[in-house]
Amino acid sequence: MRLCALLLIALLAAAALALALGETPLSLAQYHAAIVSPGSEAADIIFGVRAPRVGTAALVGAALGLSGAVMQGLLRNPLADPAVLGVSAAAGLGAAAAIAFGFAADAGGLEAAALAGALVAGAVVAALAARLREPETLILFGVALSAMGGALTSLILNLSPSPVTANDILKWLLGSAADRDWKDLGLALGPMVLGGVLCAYAATGLTMLTLGEETAALSGLPMARLRAAAVAGSALLTGASVALAGVVGFIGLAAPHLVRGSVSDDPARTLAPSALTGAILLVLADLAARMIPTAEELKLGVVTALFGAPVFAAVAWRAARSWRA
Repeated sequence: MRLCALLLIALLAAAALALALGETPLSLAQYHAAIVSPGSEAADIIFGVRAPRVGTAALVGAALGLSGAVMQGLLRNPLADPAVLGVSAAAGLGAAAAIAFGFAADAGGLEAAALAGALVAGAVVAALAARLREPETLILFGVALSAMGGALTSLILNLSPSPVTANDILKWLLGSAADRDWKDLGLALGPMVLGGVLCAYAATGLTMLTLGEETAALSGLPMARLRAAAVAGSALLTGASVALAGVVGFIGLAAPHLVRGSVSDDPARTLAPSALTGAILLVLADLAARMIPTAEELKLGVVTALFGAPVFAAVAWRAARSWRA
């Protein structure tokens, strides 16, 4: 609880910083006007443009951080993240298909397609998780789904009817929290809440898996059901995140590692801190995307990859040392 309280304070501080800073500099008088005059230009900038963007980054970061913690606990693999089971690739495929076939022009069409792709992949993996006890086998199926989703997305890009369509697909796949409003956040909140509930339900099973498959099987817990809930919850969280902000990598990998040592490597106790840490990381990453001086604003997925790749390398190096030991 103390760790979560500290992380919540840090998240509020990061959100306040992201609200205060942006491409358009504001004076103290304008900040005051934004608070006392809701219809002022400064209020429109802070509460109409920046606030939904900060909310999007926080919500997506929390979902990816929680999903990553669940995947690492379920697969007992420190290198697992929400993309490891192919859900991100399937959600990206759904979004790419919606853009290519013109469904994105309809209100909510792109988001629905991305979420549908994630749910299909999640349903397949959840069915496998209920039947398979070996995490290695589940990872292999996930890699296969991810490769297939990536190949089909590349095929859509290759056969896209125009360069403009291909450019729109690439921009979506690179991820961004820009141009979102409160309605977009409301649409994504439902699947994310359901996914969070399923992950919380599976938390006891994640802890039991640390004792080994045989002990977990003899514990009396419905392990097949808990595995399926973990996968389904992760799929909902990841799919809703891709539907809201495109494909954003490395948050689900990095967030659990930053807090795991503070909770004695207990997967169940890692969930809430990982969600808060993911929210902090993505709010700061989105702020960096806005503030880095470039001709065109950097995409959120690019920023997280630039900072996340060294983290991934460090985790892989530490894991390799432990395996050799």
